[in-house]
Amino acid sequence: MESARQFALIVCVAVSSSQAACIASTELDGLDGEDEVVAEVQQEVVVYNALTRNALTRNALTRNALTRNALTRNALTRNALMGNSLTSEALRDPESRELLSFIVSCALPEDQSIDVDVGRKTYTFVGELGLAPEWGKKHGSCGETCQEWVSACLLARVNYLGEHVMISLRGQNDALSSTRKERDRYDAPEATYYGNVFLDTQRRFACLAPGEDSIPRVCGPSLDDCVVDVVGDCEDVCDGPRRDGSFTNCHDREPIFELPCGTRIFPRGTDRYRSSVSVFLE
Repeated sequence: MESARQFALIVCVAVSSSQAACIASTELDGLDGEDEVVAEVQQEVVVYNALTRNALTRNALTRNALTRNALTRNALTRNALMGNSLTSEALRDPESRELLSFIVSCALPEDQSIDVDVGRKTYTFVGELGLAPEWGKKHGSCGETCQEWVSACLLARVNYLGEHVMISLRGQNDALSSTRKERDRYDAPEATYYGNVFLDTQRRFACLAPGEDSIPRVCGPSLDDCVVDVVGDCEDVCDGPRRDGSFTNCHDREPIFELPCGTRIFPRGTDRYRSSVSVFLE
């Protein structure tokens, strides 16, 4: 047992030494972002959530790989959407339009919108948060980082009953900076969401806020058949919390053990997501 403790301490020292430069660099790089998080911004990041499970997981907009690629590899604009027969055909499905409305809301800023013709009817999809504004530019596309930010936003806005509930979204993205008034009003942490719903096999994850053991807004009465895989406690699988209460760098599996120095060891093959959205309720 003593030998095991000594070995663990040696590992801790080795890890600390090898990571010191990286940690210092990360902390320095993140100072401005931290200051901005607690600064007063012009608009609160409080949005409605009513995205249904079926619209996210089973609709034609993201179910077909060719359609999904056509969506992310091209600009999120009217011309790009209408110019691709697969995507325009998928938008005949009401659930596809529901998902697209939330994609546009998450990705584009509030001063942008997209008009799409489906048959003889025109639908308008309005931007709101601006987590991936580059996607809406001419010749734009949605790479991995864009996909993960939009995915985290979509997962955070699923509602088990399809009801409109106001939620506060926070995370390490300028578009998610919050006001003091917002933080005071929405002071009940719920969960943090992350993954990528644009992959062939969707990756949908969440971790629980400190002290929570369920997510009824998203999962309903049980975690067993939840639309997201609830990995565990955010304090175990993510970094943080940050000063606004959000978590970052979340893993898709729980650590197998923690060294005495606090370093967590995760199973081989564990993925980490830098883009995550933490939700707070009133």
